[in-house]
Amino acid sequence: MSIITLTTDFGLKDGNVGVMKGVMLGIAPGVQIVDLSHLIPPQNIQEAALILARSAPYFPPETIHVVVVDPGVGTSRRPIAARLGEQRFVGPDNGVITMLLEYAGKHGWPAEFVQLDQPRFWLPGVSHVFHGRDIFAPVAAHLANGQTLQSLGTSITDPVRLNLAQPERTLSGLRGEVIHIDHFGNVASNIREEHLAEWLDAPKRIVVQLGKNEVHGLVRTFGEGPVDELVALFGSTGNLIVSVVYGNAAETLGVKVGDDIEVKVERLEGC
Repeated sequence: MSIITLTTDFGLKDGNVGVMKGVMLGIAPGVQIVDLSHLIPPQNIQEAALILARSAPYFPPETIHVVVVDPGVGTSRRPIAARLGEQRFVGPDNGVITMLLEYAGKHGWPAEFVQLDQPRFWLPGVSHVFHGRDIFAPVAAHLANGQTLQSLGTSITDPVRLNLAQPERTLSGLRGEVIHIDHFGNVASNIREEHLAEWLDAPKRIVVQLGKNEVHGLVRTFGEGPVDELVALFGSTGNLIVSVVYGNAAETLGVKVGDDIEVKVERLEGC
């Protein structure tokens, strides 16, 4: 049984997610549809890219990931499909696969891409504003039914990539930025465990600064501090996060995506 995942910024009020599922089930009745998220902030391509990259590697081979966060719908932006290793993707060519491409490159996954230009695999009468229903959902269903990637369109080699900020070295450590705030208010940065590898033998020397707030030392899990204490740790995806024990760090600190976060390493006495 083929699996299709769905990630959108549609919310759940207006029926758009259900309509896409209806289209897919009409073409591929046996497909299993998994909702990753429909609460991506409107037009937030970077957050969709993050959710896709942190989720796709955990799905079985040949899973099809449909992402519709598409502020450029109806413009000259291309509709595309891709194979990244053993995972497949369908959606707009607006950078939403950037982080998954980085993951693929890091793990040596082969990658191929096509521009979706074969209308026989779309719904008739394509809307200018709902390619999720009229192009991406039917294309994903045809893939699930056994169509090859190459049959869906023309090969391309230049998918759009987001210009993602990378952590920068400072005299005392690293400077990065907040890239995600989750449902619990945990604040995730683009500083990863591998970036701090040389200092992790002494985690208590690490100081994380977010705005005017400092966290001294790293913990391993959320419960390693008293209630309402600010803690820093590595999340399940390896990113450095700041959390409030049994609280909401983003609300407590007034933090938003894009804010600076800095890691400093305290010098040992006598050094």
